[in-house]
Amino acid sequence: MYERHELGREGEEYATKYLEEKGYQIIKRNFECKQGEIDIIAKDKEEYVFIEVKTRQNLHYGMPSEAVTKKKQKHIWKATNYYLYSHKLENKYIRFDVIEVYKKEDKFYTNHIKQIL
Repeated sequence: MYERHELGREGEEYATKYLEEKGYQIIKRNFECKQGEIDIIAKDKEEYVFIEVKTRQNLHYGMPSEAVTKKKQKHIWKATNYYLYSHKLENKYIRFDVIEVYKKEDKFYTNHIKQIL
C-alpha cells in the first residue's frame, strides 16, 4: 500500500514539473474538501484547470485515465464547484484534465489529456 501512495506522490511531483515547464501557474496541490479531492489546480492563460493525476508502472489494470470513473468524476466536479464558490471564481473559464504518468525504471512519461470531463 505504501508503495502505491509513494508512486502516486512521485507522479504528482512529475506532473507538477511538467505543467510548470508548459507555462502553467500552479495554484494548489491536493485540494481537499468534504465533496472530494483535486490533485492539481492550475491556471493556463485565462483558464482554471482542475487536474487528476494517475500514475502507473504497468498497464495490467488498464490505462491510467480509465481509473477516472463516473464516481470519481462526480467527486471532482463537486470539489471543483466548492473551490470555485469558496474562491469567488464562479464566472471563470474552467476545464478538467487528466495527466497519465508512466514510470518505467527511473524514467517518467506523460500523456496530458485536456478537457476530459
